[in-house]
Amino acid sequence: MAAAKSAGARYVVLVAKHHDGFCLWPTEQTDYSVKASPWRGGHGDLVREVADAAHRQGLKFGIYLSPWDRHDRRYPNNAEYDKYYRAELTELATRYGGLVEFWLDGAGSAGHVYDFDSYVRTLRTYQPNTLIFADVGFLKYGDIRWVGNESGIAPEDNWNVVDRLGYLRWRPAEADTPLRTGHWFWHPNDEKSLKTLAQLMETYHQTVGRGAQLMLGLAPDRRGLLPESDVARLKQFGDQIRRIYGSGQDEAGETWSSLAPLEITPRAAFDRAMTMERLSGGQRVERYVIEAWNGSHWKTLAAGTTIGHKKIDIFPRTTGRRVRLRILTASGPPQIRSFRLYDGTPR
Repeated sequence: MAAAKSAGARYVVLVAKHHDGFCLWPTEQTDYSVKASPWRGGHGDLVREVADAAHRQGLKFGIYLSPWDRHDRRYPNNAEYDKYYRAELTELATRYGGLVEFWLDGAGSAGHVYDFDSYVRTLRTYQPNTLIFADVGFLKYGDIRWVGNESGIAPEDNWNVVDRLGYLRWRPAEADTPLRTGHWFWHPNDEKSLKTLAQLMETYHQTVGRGAQLMLGLAPDRRGLLPESDVARLKQFGDQIRRIYGSGQDEAGETWSSLAPLEITPRAAFDRAMTMERLSGGQRVERYVIEAWNGSHWKTLAAGTTIGHKKIDIFPRTTGRRVRLRILTASGPPQIRSFRLYDGTPR
């Protein structure tokens, strides 16, 4: 949890049960769990230990509970397995405090027709404020939608509102990708798969920098710990984000709501801009351009479509005396809560 926090994480989501069906807490619903292992003498509860560790680090805690179960004999029977799943869900929703996110993985139905309505009713009974993650076509009740890949890439054109079968839903994207290339789980003699700092920063700019949330997959080794190399890389990642984006060197004034250009007078060189919309009135910007005055005319530094919660545009380092943001088209009066310039040049 300390390693996750060092990378800048605000909360963690623990895989309490994956597709193999093994439960990392002493569930009363099956013997296929930690209570049947020699760990902690059969009295261990990994969900409890992770939740407590997260809270000690000031992190919020969430749960991943796979609907797909390749082990439990009840799985082929819709009603019987759904009852089992709801009972597991109830245990997790009532024993570990507030859950910030509940992760529903859509992989592998294998002929089972899930009663998601009953799952959601059960969750909302005990955790009314938990954010539900799900594929946009997988669950109509989801609060957060899957970005559509496991590469850590959100599209440039990224809208928070989706039209699902005739009704509009506010469903910001979450982009999930592992810390190691190609797989989510630990493997021995596999140091080459650890993503470089440059790769992680590119992922950050293609997710957070496009208005999405980044969910980074961390895998413990056989000791139950993150490998030392992973811990070091997470700290490097967080340090780099804080170094570049800890504070903007130049920022436009207060909240701005107009189609007139928003202008900054830079005090030093810069190579990127961060723009944020005020979303209380909805996401409105459809197309924009960032320009610098070179003494005789405005030169385009970056152009894009959506902004949403946060948009990071990176361009060649420049020392323009005036920089402006122009909203070209919008679905309504745009509300820009922040427009800042940064310098990401290595030091």
